[in-house]
Amino acid sequence: MIDWSIKGEEMVNCNCNFGCPCQFGVLPTTGNCEAVIVYDIEAGHYGDVNLDGLRAAAVYYWPGPIHGGDGQMQLIVDEAATAEQKAALEAIMTGQDTAEMATMWFVYGAMSPTKHPTLSARIDLDWDGEERTGRARVEGVFDIDLVPIPHIVTGAPHRISIQLPHGFEFRHAEMASGTSKTTGGEISLAFDKTHAHIAKLHLTGEGVVSA
Repeated sequence: MIDWSIKGEEMVNCNCNFGCPCQFGVLPTTGNCEAVIVYDIEAGHYGDVNLDGLRAAAVYYWPGPIHGGDGQMQLIVDEAATAEQKAALEAIMTGQDTAEMATMWFVYGAMSPTKHPTLSARIDLDWDGEERTGRARVEGVFDIDLVPIPHIVTGAPHRISIQLPHGFEFRHAEMASGTSKTTGGEISLAFDKTHAHIAKLHLTGEGVVSA
């Protein structure tokens, strides 16, 4: 197994209610699962291939819960990536060189028999995990806008976070409200004020690296 590591941050928006039922072992809000995700890599490698400073993204669709399979996925890699870096990110994000069930990428890849060709695109990011705000634009593919979840009575920013001591994606994530729309690619999605989160990641082929 090729040694790899990714340390950085992710911004996620899916079609479910705030909080994401998946994190609590509950079925999706509307019966199926759809998501757009952006990754900002602070430091990383795949074997001898350096991944520092790159960005990547993904669009996913499952007709039911993720564990039901029969999904579709399309990866997007930073247009600045070399061919070797693109291949490395594809390998990591499709679950190759990863212990079984060790990361979310292993699960996403295993549950998505339809893997559309990876795209190269400019990925613009501006987010703040503490404030639960942000925007990401993957040129020609999708846009995400995040704001804090509003308090149901006052409308004031309502701060909520999730701790997952044994999670295979993150240990801590800040919850937000996300609005996204695809503008290209092979999977068409649109969400309005649904679950979103920002989380710091530190993953290897063996799973999450504890802080």
